Amino acid sequence: MIRYLWILTLLLWQNPLQSQEMSTLSLEEYLAYVKKHHPIVKQANLIISESQAKLLKARGAFDPKIEVDYASKEFKGTNYYNQLNSVFKIPTWYGVELKAAIEENSGDYLNPNMYTSDNTLYQIGAELALAKGLLINERMATLKQAKLYRSQAVVDNQIAVNEILSEATLTYFNELRAYKEQLIYQEFVVNAQNRLLSIEKNVELGENPAIDITEAKIAYNNRNLSSEKAKLKYLKASLMLSNFLWIDNIPLELKGSTVPDLNTEKVAHSILGIEEFSFDTFVIDQHPKLQSLDYKRASLKVEKNLQLNNLLPTVNLKYNFLNQTTEIFNNLNPENYKAGVQVQLPLFLRKERAALKLANFKLKANEYDQLQTQLSLKNKITAIEKEIESYSYQLILSNEIVSDYQKLLQAEQRKFELGESALFYIITRESKLIENQLKAIDAEYNLLVSKGKLFNVLSLI
Repeated sequence: MIRYLWILTLLLWQNPLQSQEMSTLSLEEYLAYVKKHHPIVKQANLIISESQAKLLKARGAFDPKIEVDYASKEFKGTNYYNQLNSVFKIPTWYGVELKAAIEENSGDYLNPNMYTSDNTLYQIGAELALAKGLLINERMATLKQAKLYRSQAVVDNQIAVNEILSEATLTYFNELRAYKEQLIYQEFVVNAQNRLLSIEKNVELGENPAIDITEAKIAYNNRNLSSEKAKLKYLKASLMLSNFLWIDNIPLELKGSTVPDLNTEKVAHSILGIEEFSFDTFVIDQHPKLQSLDYKRASLKVEKNLQLNNLLPTVNLKYNFLNQTTEIFNNLNPENYKAGVQVQLPLFLRKERAALKLANFKLKANEYDQLQTQLSLKNKITAIEKEIESYSYQLILSNEIVSDYQKLLQAEQRKFELGESALFYIITRESKLIENQLKAIDAEYNLLVSKGKLFNVLSLI
């Protein structure tokens, strides 16, 4: 009688959830949802859009310009002046600005040097910076920095997206652990319940003492209590997971029938893209964080070169050919011209020297930042390497211990069937089995977290 009741108990214990329909949300599917729909990921993608807008703005400094200036004065029937000055300017990469202009000035009280009679005066020429602004100027520096910022934005976007994906991955692993713990307690609740029913029948038949009912009931309530705690833990973990699930800016909530993939540990390496990673061949300089700092350093060098250039005096040469016909290129006469030179030099250059010092300080700070980031990454990667090795071995040992405890529990059950053991020993063996199954789950969780940390440190997407 006892033997058949134990067989029934074991059969019911094998799959207590088989009547429920479960849909599995794999890590790969989950991360695909996060990467495509999460608002923070979309926000991170704006970094690239912002960099492109800044580049467009910087290029605008080289756009051709048309300027028209017209002024007129007439008082008490006297035409004081009529002034029309229209200029077309083309900024170039170096400190040269090409110009074409039309002047038409007349009037009774017009400044004589502006007089053009009734004819239109055509001009074509250029303005050249001979010192400050020749090899680099504000617009050149801005455009160079905008191009560098666009390249930096790509790796910064990768880092930002990786951060949210890493957080989402760890949340998935936490839910997986909570789900596995819940399954274990649900199985043992069913086991304890059927064992209690079996003991009650045996007591009625006089095959067990009545005190066994109390002991079996205590075990059942303990298992039930642990199961309720595990359910609550899993519910909280599922809600945390739901924080990362969005579609069309609408948050989603996981249904109770949607569960994580129990085989995640076997495929995590592949999904996270770290299966081909080698600690021995990894080149630290290719890390996105260091690449971002490299782009920042290049931008700071442009700033330094600009400040160095600002120490030079301002020497601008202006020269324009003049003609009264539109065929100015066919009638270039060197004797008809308008020219000028502008020279400017601050006596102390305190502003310029201070700006150069600040640029040097920023470069030095960037250098220190690179050294610290490089060392930190190396140490983190080395630590994670040791963690993965250790937790992999711990998981193997934990699974072996669980297997051995399962054998001990089965042996104790056979002895109980033969009347050579007591219920207390079965419950004790079962408790140790649960304890070590939970340890195995923790070992697997720690291993998965280490893989997730490696994914985060490497900034893989």
